[in-house]
Amino acid sequence: MTSSPSASPSAPLAVIFDLDGTLVDSEPNYFEASRTVLARHGVRGFGWDDHLRFVGIGTLETLETLRREHRLDVPVDELLAELNRAYLELAGTRTETFPRMRTYVERLYAAGVPLAVASGSSRRIIQTVLECVGLTDRFAAVVSAEEVPRGKPEPDVFLEAARRLDAEPGSCVVVEDAPPGAGAAHRAGMRCVGVPYAPTVAADPAFRTAGLLFPGGQGEFDAERAYTWVFDGRRE
Repeated sequence: MTSSPSASPSAPLAVIFDLDGTLVDSEPNYFEASRTVLARHGVRGFGWDDHLRFVGIGTLETLETLRREHRLDVPVDELLAELNRAYLELAGTRTETFPRMRTYVERLYAAGVPLAVASGSSRRIIQTVLECVGLTDRFAAVVSAEEVPRGKPEPDVFLEAARRLDAEPGSCVVVEDAPPGAGAAHRAGMRCVGVPYAPTVAADPAFRTAGLLFPGGQGEFDAERAYTWVFDGRRE
């Protein structure tokens, strides 16, 4: 495992969370919404393994790939609108946070650490999900990939979150579940806590840049250990 960027102990500390698959278990909702939209356009047999290919990748980028692979004769913006509608119908009623991740958020919030969400989902979806799980007031900033030039694995969404928190990139910690997000954190010059959504991707090279990795995913995640590591890293 390679060492992660460290910050001056005097630099303001901030923690940036990915949303889908990291903070909330939204992938089943995205899978069902994607399957519904694709079926509407004649694509049958879209399975869970097909969906897992796109975990951690922005929604627009995912739809562009699916549109190309299945030769769909429909504008990507139209597909995006359909997917967002289908997802929102599910997200507002059955989204849940990962319990240990909620504990982590509350621990950091109680300590006065500024928190942000940076996600490939649309801003409306992010806000709907945070309202559904009762965490809206815990995050001082919310950034959607729609608001920056490039999605993950490029660092834009994390750098924008740091800017809105008035924090230096080197003083930020990113919490991520997917290789593109871990790679984006590294490119942004930020430390990373890796919590793979699919444990099978824990060996992906992008996760080697994570300063703290829980290979077993949410079942292995330890909120207290992650909390301590955030502060210990400032003394490296």
